[in-house]
Amino acid sequence: MGILAPLLETEIGWTELQYGYIVSAFQFAYAIGTLLVGYIIDRIGTRWGFALAVGLWSIASMLHAAARSWIGFAMARVGLGLSEAGNFPAAIKTVAEWFPKKERAFATGLFNGGSNVGAIMAPLLIPLIIASLGSWRWVFILSGFLGVFWLIFWLILYKKPQQSRFANQAEIEYINDGEPDVKDVNISWVSLLKYRQTWAVALGKFFSDPVWWFYLYWGAKFLHSKFGVDLKELALPLVSIYVVAVWAQGLLLCSAPS
Repeated sequence: MGILAPLLETEIGWTELQYGYIVSAFQFAYAIGTLLVGYIIDRIGTRWGFALAVGLWSIASMLHAAARSWIGFAMARVGLGLSEAGNFPAAIKTVAEWFPKKERAFATGLFNGGSNVGAIMAPLLIPLIIASLGSWRWVFILSGFLGVFWLIFWLILYKKPQQSRFANQAEIEYINDGEPDVKDVNISWVSLLKYRQTWAVALGKFFSDPVWWFYLYWGAKFLHSKFGVDLKELALPLVSIYVVAVWAQGLLLCSAPS
């Protein structure tokens, strides 16, 4: 969205304030969704919870192509934020189901890094898609289709290790890694505040996320308005900014106590 903002501002005709509303619509929806999706995924399970999140995310992504005003984009962003909030809770639980404790941090780092790689690849791919297919709408349509494509393989291949044909008993024992069977325990949010790990992650995100999201949503607009950088020329400066931002964000979070 941030990469296409200069082009869409001209074509759709929104103001800077209206673009701010579009950005805020996603952010607020994502925040609200984060409060709800953990409960949903725990109730229906990782397989179907993740499938629901990605399915709705794909639909919301493609709905951007139908938007004709800033209100239409804001509505699509609300759907995207609510559904995208399911990604990290479901991914964390997937890692817990398939990896022993000693390997979960590395596995989590891989999928978390993957989300940042997507942001870095976007400035390279989006101009190619528009040049090849002739419209910015294809960017959102193809993004949605990629989600559907992933979803098909997810439903075919993914089950818990105990139910999967791809895991034998030795692998299941390795994943459990001697962990005793425990019942689900309800933990209040307030009780988490006493752990230093909670504050380390929260503060790390507090200082790094505003900068990261600012670059994502306003970086292309700044380069376009101040230096006349158009869509075809955005790749190098944006990729450079995103790589440095990802590196700094990872360095900050990695310095948190375990």
